[in-house]
Amino acid sequence: MGILHLEIVTPEKVIISQDVDTVVAPGSEGEFGILPGHIPFLSGIVPGVVRFKFQGTTASMSVTTGFAEISADKVSILVDSAEKAGDIDIERAERAKERAEKRLAERDKEDIDFMRAQIALRRAITRIKVAKKSS
Repeated sequence: MGILHLEIVTPEKVIISQDVDTVVAPGSEGEFGILPGHIPFLSGIVPGVVRFKFQGTTASMSVTTGFAEISADKVSILVDSAEKAGDIDIERAERAKERAEKRLAERDKEDIDFMRAQIALRRAITRIKVAKKSS
């Protein structure tokens, strides 16, 4: 089996650029997995966890919205933000989760942006999940 080259890029910088054996990402139509030799396609990316494996070692990253371009030997994921597990401040993520839950509980008020609160909650939960899994 061949090798895939994975790139995870945000507007600020390249977060990851390395060879991997497999990639699993949160697509807009559901989670998808990529192996070397995959058929080319494009997918939206939703907030979630990108997992990748290289020589038996699995790593995870938290990502927000964006898109992915897949070819036979390369996976390019372009997202608004991405964080490696070691870069996530769990306490900050817990506070963000609490704020989002509070906003959602007050959704009867007209000034609450329900969709934005849902996205914030999902992002906070994902960040906590990635950070706790690596510790």
